[in-house]
Amino acid sequence: MTVKANYIDILNRSIFPVEIFVENGKITAINPINERLRTYVLPGFIDAHIHIESSMLLPSEFAKVAVLHGTVATVSDPHEIANIMGVEGINYMIENSKTVPFHFFFGAPSCVPATCFETAGAELDSHDVGHLMQNPDIWYLAEVMNYPAVIAREPEMMAKINAAHQCGKPVDGHAPGIRGKQIADYINAGISTDHECFTFEEGQEKLNLGMKVIIREGSAAKNFEALIPLLNLYPQQIMFCSDDKHPDDLLDGHINLLVKRALSLGYNLFDILFAACILPVKHYNLPVGLLQKNDSADFIIIDSLENFNIIETYIKGVCVAQNQQSLIQTNSFRAINKFNCNPVRPQQLELKLSNSKVKIIEVHNRQLITTTAIDHLPIKNGVLCSDLEKDILKIVVVNRYFNAPPSIAFIKNFGLKKGAIASCIAHDSHNIVAVGVMDEDLSKAINLIISHQGGISLAEGDTEQVLPLPVAGIMSNKSAVEIAQAYQKIHQQAKGLGCTLDAPFMSLSFMALLVIPSLKISDKGLFDGTTFSFTSVQA
Repeated sequence: MTVKANYIDILNRSIFPVEIFVENGKITAINPINERLRTYVLPGFIDAHIHIESSMLLPSEFAKVAVLHGTVATVSDPHEIANIMGVEGINYMIENSKTVPFHFFFGAPSCVPATCFETAGAELDSHDVGHLMQNPDIWYLAEVMNYPAVIAREPEMMAKINAAHQCGKPVDGHAPGIRGKQIADYINAGISTDHECFTFEEGQEKLNLGMKVIIREGSAAKNFEALIPLLNLYPQQIMFCSDDKHPDDLLDGHINLLVKRALSLGYNLFDILFAACILPVKHYNLPVGLLQKNDSADFIIIDSLENFNIIETYIKGVCVAQNQQSLIQTNSFRAINKFNCNPVRPQQLELKLSNSKVKIIEVHNRQLITTTAIDHLPIKNGVLCSDLEKDILKIVVVNRYFNAPPSIAFIKNFGLKKGAIASCIAHDSHNIVAVGVMDEDLSKAINLIISHQGGISLAEGDTEQVLPLPVAGIMSNKSAVEIAQAYQKIHQQAKGLGCTLDAPFMSLSFMALLVIPSLKISDKGLFDGTTFSFTSVQA
């Protein structure tokens, strides 16, 4: 096979017309030619940190969509399914990923469970991680979220990090807002990346200490605007990622959107493409082609430098997408799951306190971080109630793995005026999390999840809607288009209930993520991420 196009040589920072020869999936020659050509060829895009599970798609279905946008590889943390199914879940992702022509590079989750302050479906200790590190299908130690354990040099956590170092595999970080001596201690433990920076100053400090910063723009967390100025200052230390991408957003675009956006802001073409195509390969030692002789033939063809529209995507010399049509075929699947809890009654969701003054989770649109608000709530028959005028609603987490009393607190800025929404895509242990106005609707939304053994749901009076997710309770076997349509429908219904957040269900899924400051909730109670300890709902 041969390809003629203008060659964007990122490594040598030049562009010129070439004829590329491909044989047996490898580039055998790149010959300059003297022709006027319209199209351009460059290495494929790489998402430097993503949880495939958050797309609600199996890896094979994810690949079908990603190649449309010029993505040829992902650095994938199977942390979500590992928290539910353990090593079985990781192997499931690897097995499914091998059914399609796409480069999936999975890591060994470092924090399963993410903390000891929540109930997960599995646990991976240092022995398990050490065993995973011996697996050639495991490429790195995934985001080390328990930063207090790293800073304290707790033996179990350090054993996991050392297992990666002994195998010559990099260690990913996860340290939102950590600064000063703490971040220096964290980095000195051998942690080399962070995708959780949310200010320019935080990113700059970590870069100055030698870290690589991965600029994230996902469905909920959007840090591109704050961090992209770092590209001019540290062009050799920046990568791009989506982290979490819902199916409808994935259909719209992937890393290609960050490339286009950076170009529109005037950033240097070669710096942008180094972040999008080159540095992930070099940092993680990935066998992905960089469009050099003898490389794997992994590349994309675009229409122009102005529009940067993807015409064709090639992986190992095979055309996998052409003119916005995916050429990847997917096969049958098998489901795995872990769900064992009974339906809840509205009375179980009542919260009785001696004082109306409470701590409230304050959610912020487009951010994973929350803050703490303190306010008084109305009391009826001795039970604390939502306050619609102040936009303060009830939030509930129900243990999906065994029967236990629900965890109950309050949340601000969701905007619901009626009804309730629920999901068991709830990072990181994937218990059921729900927000609503009335206990009756909350229980209905929660019970829809339980009856379907996983999914996202909505309830308001007689209206009930659910998107079932039969694979581990967080993924579907259906196509991206089917899931995106179903997700968009329930998303719009949530907005119709008054929700003011851009991504209601994605935002909801992070309210149980205890390692992101500051106030969150697990199935065991309200949690203060600044002190890394439980806290009382009552102020």
